Amino acid sequence: MPEKKALLVLRDGSCFRGKGFGAEAVSEGELVFNTSFCGYQEALTDPSYAGQILTLTYPLIGNYGVNSEDFESGRIQVMGFVVREVCGEPQHMKSKEKLDEFLTRFNIPGISDVDTRMIVRRIRNAGVMPACLSVYSGREPDYGELLDRAKGLDYSKIDFVERVASRERKEYKAGGKKVALIDCGVKMSIVRELVERDLSVVSVPPRIAAKEILAMEPDGIVVSNGPGDPMLLTYLAKTVRELAERLPVFGICLGHQVIAHAVGGRTFKLKFGHRGSNHPVKDLESGRVYITSQNHGYAVDERSLPKEFIVTHRNCNDGTVEGMRHKELPVFSVQYHPEANPGPLDSKYFFDKFKKTIG
Repeated sequence: MPEKKALLVLRDGSCFRGKGFGAEAVSEGELVFNTSFCGYQEALTDPSYAGQILTLTYPLIGNYGVNSEDFESGRIQVMGFVVREVCGEPQHMKSKEKLDEFLTRFNIPGISDVDTRMIVRRIRNAGVMPACLSVYSGREPDYGELLDRAKGLDYSKIDFVERVASRERKEYKAGGKKVALIDCGVKMSIVRELVERDLSVVSVPPRIAAKEILAMEPDGIVVSNGPGDPMLLTYLAKTVRELAERLPVFGICLGHQVIAHAVGGRTFKLKFGHRGSNHPVKDLESGRVYITSQNHGYAVDERSLPKEFIVTHRNCNDGTVEGMRHKELPVFSVQYHPEANPGPLDSKYFFDKFKKTIG
């Protein structure tokens, strides 16, 4: 078979040529980067990356292959994959598939043998931007056409939650209290953490009405992570507003942002987001600093929060809001991922806190 090649074109006109792996396909998405040393399988299958082309800063990817356990959803969610070097012969007892085969199976293009340091510097300087990635084995695709596709994408105008969230109810029974999990593109690690605490989880679609959730008689609500701009989720903010007056609510990542909108707050887009597993966050109430796993491109505008809300956690790097709670109601949220995967286990206590809150 002829060697696959790849071409990555950014909206600013930058062009990177490298080796292709995965599917021979063309895709466009918002180009972002993640600084984690491991966990590429979890990242690739995380619904929060829907609509994005993911660049990893760690130079060697694929060395432990792909296993059957570390999926965060049923498929690869990224639109494309950018790495410095891809390992063709993984070595791990649990490996079932090579990274190249994994991407091919889900028709996702990947590019390797490019200077990912240069790509990341460009994103850090100019901000995340649309890009187009083509993997091919014949004639090189037209640069102008790829650039036009990149320029034609407006990530912030697409409701990616609609694309990745389940449209049906799903039950994960473990006995004990019942939790209604609003699925905005939930990572399965969140479900596992709740079930491990002897909670019965009923996952519901994001467009469900508050009265339908209340009819289920849950003991608490979890609003999950997910992709895209939270400003588009007005339908979900309305639901969460009604639920927060009646039940304990715990928001994670996008869920944290949705709660902010539900109470009249605002969010804004970060220049290049927080994506990685070593982000320091300070708990303002205890003074302790936690190392956290993060994957988000938007943040809550602290000035927009009503007086009933207290900021509980702050990012040590840029001061953005990483957690908040209502002064009286059992409503709280975190911007980062307490379930990690990949990442440190420092913050799993939030699931214990939620269980205690619902009694």
